[in-house]
Amino acid sequence: MKASTLRRGMNLWPPFLFSGIRVVEISDDYRYARVRMRLRPWNRNFVGTHFGGSLFAMTDPFWMLLVLHNLGRDYVVWDRAGEIEFLRPGRGTVAAEFRLTDEHVDEIRARTGDGDKALLWFPVDVVTPDGQVVARVRKQVYARRKNRDHVPSGA
Repeated sequence: MKASTLRRGMNLWPPFLFSGIRVVEISDDYRYARVRMRLRPWNRNFVGTHFGGSLFAMTDPFWMLLVLHNLGRDYVVWDRAGEIEFLRPGRGTVAAEFRLTDEHVDEIRARTGDGDKALLWFPVDVVTPDGQVVARVRKQVYARRKNRDHVPSGA
């Protein structure tokens, strides 16, 4: 699927659409994504700042999607775990950027070459326009080659 098509579809996806989350960009090579969220009445918490669930949701699928598209159809890829640390109240517009590097892809391929799974943690900060970190998120991505016929050495 073209990245632009996925981006448009995600912007219409109810969990993003109704939370005010906007996918601004997904690069054609699926190595970069940028998402933002404006503070709206429907994504505010009791004290008038960004609802924590919306902050986490805006970061949720991107590491898995970038890894999946870069490894290809020979791999099973899914989110395994996630963590969020709230550092300051989120007011106004916040954003997050995701950059998948050659090193990330090479590490996953190396770890899964003998049929094993790879579990990698990917960090992303949710920031204000002036660069203040509102929340620090980590997502653990699971990857394994689909071809399980290869028996690891020593098995």
